[in-house]
Amino acid sequence: MEGNSGIVQNNEISQEEHEKIKQIRDIVEKQDPTSKEYDDLTIRRFLRAQDLDVDKASAMFLKFIKWRKTFVPNGSISVSEIPNELAQNKLFMQGTDRSGRLITLVFGGKHYQNKIGGLEEFKRFVTFTFERITSRMPAGQEKFVAIADVEGWGYSNSDIRAYLASISILQEYYPERLGKMFFVHVPYIFMAAWKMIYPFINKKTREKIIFVENKELKSTLLKDIDESQLPEIYGGKLKLVPIQDS
Repeated sequence: MEGNSGIVQNNEISQEEHEKIKQIRDIVEKQDPTSKEYDDLTIRRFLRAQDLDVDKASAMFLKFIKWRKTFVPNGSISVSEIPNELAQNKLFMQGTDRSGRLITLVFGGKHYQNKIGGLEEFKRFVTFTFERITSRMPAGQEKFVAIADVEGWGYSNSDIRAYLASISILQEYYPERLGKMFFVHVPYIFMAAWKMIYPFINKKTREKIIFVENKELKSTLLKDIDESQLPEIYGGKLKLVPIQDS
C-alpha cells in the first residue's frame, strides 16, 4: 500500500505468508542451518517468486544460500574484483522514483564483452551491482527501478551470454527485487538480440519491462520519477553517479 507520501510500505507479512515462511524455515534449516541468518522478508521474496509454493520456494532459497557461499564467500564483491567492468563506465545509481525505489541506469552501448576478466568477472559485476542497490535501499523498500538506455547499441555490444547471466542472477538470486525496467532509445538492431534473450525472462519479470517511445521518453519517466530525481540526460536535475561511487 502507498501512503500520502507515495512511499511504498509493503513490509507487513500476511498470516498465510507467516505460516508458509515457518514451513520453509523448517525444511531449509534441516539441510542448511546457516539459513537462520536470513530474515523473514528475504524468505518472503522467494515465497512470492514461487507464487506461495512452499516446496518450490524452499528449493529456490536453498539454491540461493549455496550460490552465495561459493560466489560471494566474503559477503560482498569488492571493486578490485571487477576492474574491467567498472572501466566501461556503463552503470549508474542515483535518486528514487515516486514510490521510494532506487533508480539505476545502465548504458547498453557502453558494454563490450570482457576479454580479460571474462564472463566470471561480468557475473561478479552484476552481483556487485545488486548488492550495492539492496544495501542502499531506503527503510521499508525492497524493490528498485532500472533504466536500460541502449542508444548507439550495435553488434559490437551484443553479448548474449552476459545478458543471460544477468537475467539468471536477477531471477534466481534476487527475486522480487526489480520493480520496473524501462528500455529507452531502443534501436531496431537491438531487437534481434532481444528476441534471443526474451524466452529466458520469466513471466513476473516480463510484466515489469516497458519499452519507451523516444517521443514519449520524458513524459513516461516523469509519471514514475519526479524531475528532481530524474537524470539530467532525460531532462531531470540529477547528475549521473557511477555505481561504485553511489
